[in-house]
Amino acid sequence: MSILTKYRLALSLFMLGLVLSGVTAFPLKWELQLLTSWFGVDPFLPPEDYTGLSFWLATVSKGLRETDAAYPWMAYGTDWLAFAHIAIAVYFVGPLIDPQRNEWIIYAGLIGCVLVLPLALICGPLRGIPFYWRLLDCSFGIFGAVPLLYCL
Repeated sequence: MSILTKYRLALSLFMLGLVLSGVTAFPLKWELQLLTSWFGVDPFLPPEDYTGLSFWLATVSKGLRETDAAYPWMAYGTDWLAFAHIAIAVYFVGPLIDPQRNEWIIYAGLIGCVLVLPLALICGPLRGIPFYWRLLDCSFGIFGAVPLLYCL
């Protein structure tokens, strides 16, 4: 396999990750129902009945359910989040076609991956996000940087 083919595979993997993480922002209610079901969390019991990850899932489920019932337009924000992920993936078509001329986009992607860390670690506590969930968010920046570093 040529170096260019390996490069394109790595970059395509990164782009696929962006698109998938974007698309998963659309069906949040369904995804959360699935997740609470897997963890045996009854979304209609008070979150205080749970601890750890189950508490977090019950809390998020309650918040999403109540917000959607009273303010369904709030989900429009996550629709735009999804769109942004997909739009960002489109920018990487340039380096996919002409890697040398569009190398700067790889650097911009790496900067974005690095910026995930302070966002999660600064804004997470301000929004009451549990530490383990902030680490999960940080992992997206770290794992996203791997294929981009390979591409350099």
